[in-house]
Amino acid sequence: MSTPFYVSPQQAMADRAEYARKGIARGRSLVVLQFADGIVFVGENPSRALHKFSEIYDRIGFAAAGKYNEYENLRIGGVRYADLRGYTYDRDDVTARGLANVYAQTLGTIFSSAAEKPYEVELVVAEVGETPEGDQIYRLPHDGSIVDEHGSVAVGGNAEQISSYLDQRHEEGMTLAEALKLAVQALSRDTNGSEREIPAERLEVAVLDRTRPQKRKFKRISGGQLSRLLDAGAAGGDVEGASEDAE
Repeated sequence: MSTPFYVSPQQAMADRAEYARKGIARGRSLVVLQFADGIVFVGENPSRALHKFSEIYDRIGFAAAGKYNEYENLRIGGVRYADLRGYTYDRDDVTARGLANVYAQTLGTIFSSAAEKPYEVELVVAEVGETPEGDQIYRLPHDGSIVDEHGSVAVGGNAEQISSYLDQRHEEGMTLAEALKLAVQALSRDTNGSEREIPAERLEVAVLDRTRPQKRKFKRISGGQLSRLLDAGAAGGDVEGASEDAE
């Protein structure tokens, strides 16, 4: 009888982590940045049907890089958790911190289970506060750990290079047009240092806007509104009506 091939637990976990990281790196990057009136989500996404960014609850947004079917399952689970908690207790009891803890438990359990492969996803859960100081951004890698981010965060693809670029240039109190311009510049940089142009129709953009009078702060930006914001950012200013609801 042959002896079973032995792999140490440390090596097995390292192999699973490497598998997940390679899967995530194959996807396009996305960035999440704070600006004066909230939080903006920007990513390159040629698909008009498969969204990287979604609303979870009143003040909470969700962003993901990696395998669509896997992070879509997590998104749906998050919506169900938020709806049930808000209905059972109070809408204010639904927080990004609580949602991040739920996602961390799910991702951690899957990652440590030898019965299934790890999820090839990296998530961002963001909540807009009444003031910029109250904004919360949490990044959740494939292993279920939680990273409390401030200012800006990038996931997927060449996230490390993009994060470094954002850290050097992101400033507090930026307008939406300025934040969008910075995000597009960061996403346009290739791994070899060269830059490429990303047309507006290939961008997916959404915001959590604290100035909206209704409870729901999430909205998508596309079409003419997105083009005006990009033009304003290139001109070094903001655009009138930029905070109005997108179609």
